Amino acid sequence: MRNLILTAVLSVIAVVSGYVEELDDKFKEYLKHELWLVEFYAPWCAYCHTFEPIWHEVGAELKSMGSPVNVGKIDTTVHTSIGSEFNIRGYPTIKLFKGELSFDYKGPRTKDAIIEFTNRVSGPVVRPLSSVQLFQHVMSRHDLIFVYIGGESLRKKEYYKAATEYIVHTYFFTASEEVLPKAVTLQDVPAIAVFKDGTYYLYSEFLDGDLSSWINRERFPSYFQIDSFSLYQMGELSKLVALAVVDEKNPSEESIRYKTLMERLSTEYRDHYKSDYQFGFMDGNEYINGLIMGEVEMPSIIVLNMTIDGYCLPESKIETIEDLLRFLNSVLDGSAKLLGGNGFLQCTKRSFYKAKSTVVSMFQEAPFFCCFVFGLPVGIVVLVIWGTCRPTAVPADDEKPVEGATASPVLDGHGKKAIELQPESTEKTSEAKKED
Repeated sequence: MRNLILTAVLSVIAVVSGYVEELDDKFKEYLKHELWLVEFYAPWCAYCHTFEPIWHEVGAELKSMGSPVNVGKIDTTVHTSIGSEFNIRGYPTIKLFKGELSFDYKGPRTKDAIIEFTNRVSGPVVRPLSSVQLFQHVMSRHDLIFVYIGGESLRKKEYYKAATEYIVHTYFFTASEEVLPKAVTLQDVPAIAVFKDGTYYLYSEFLDGDLSSWINRERFPSYFQIDSFSLYQMGELSKLVALAVVDEKNPSEESIRYKTLMERLSTEYRDHYKSDYQFGFMDGNEYINGLIMGEVEMPSIIVLNMTIDGYCLPESKIETIEDLLRFLNSVLDGSAKLLGGNGFLQCTKRSFYKAKSTVVSMFQEAPFFCCFVFGLPVGIVVLVIWGTCRPTAVPADDEKPVEGATASPVLDGHGKKAIELQPESTEKTSEAKKED
């Protein structure tokens, strides 16, 4: 309850105090001298409406921390040239502008994750570790870091260049041999190491090839909980993703066994599969169902090829690590059946599926707003059709009033209803007959 109250207060303070600035197309002039964290949004986007209070919390907390980063947002439906210039393809899109560089945020839409990204990217691309204590402090705070060890060299320049590209994902440091843990053994200096999984791995140009490619492959733990954001990033890798899909809220014996087998394989067979597979587990099957446009049982094992949106499922039950090894090898040698893919029919089907899912989620998140957005154009179309097709009120020729006849009943001098004239009738009234 206290956290909810604090969140509400921070959101209100952010709005009132202007911690999030509404920007226009002139904001590019600020980028030359200031750091900016900018949300690109559209008013019709339900996700943007849900995300708005979180964005204000980000602005309020960065300001309270004394961060030099300014926080703003810009409506790309009004400033369309900005959306085109910065290649905005989805909403909300978050970018951090630092000098002439811009960095895309691709992580979870949470306050803590965005602030951690902002602090990492807005600071030095490569940070020095000057003491054993500082090294231990950094290791205690981060699950994965890259470290350059040694003095000036051509390799160091390559390292800085790669760090500029991948700073959006993880931290990069430099250190001397003296501040390294005693367990670290170097064959040569300078050296580059990644510290993760409770151990470290050294870069070898002969075995690992290009430094930037090696960093891209190693920027994830060997085995970890994969969410939709990290899975989306797997499309940038050349690796397949081997997943145990489980229900963490109601874990079964089979779920635990699948997770254990996957973790054990990622450790014991790392050298064998490090270039081919990324291992992990996913809590829940909702995202996977959307990806394959079907229903994945829980628990289950699945291999995803995010490059072509394909997937493979084991044909028999996975009981042992040998079963899992056979399945993974069958995927690599092509004997396992590849499902999904990015063919024309599959892409068309996926487009319809995503459109349907987007509309459904929008109605779930903001039903009143979506009713207005979708109902307004429908209402306008209905009114146009009705106005075009309704009959025009023009009297027919046979409905014109006859000369000499009253159009409506007339009252006589005593207030009684007068007899209507029937000009074409030859019959006489009873009064007229008496007069005759």
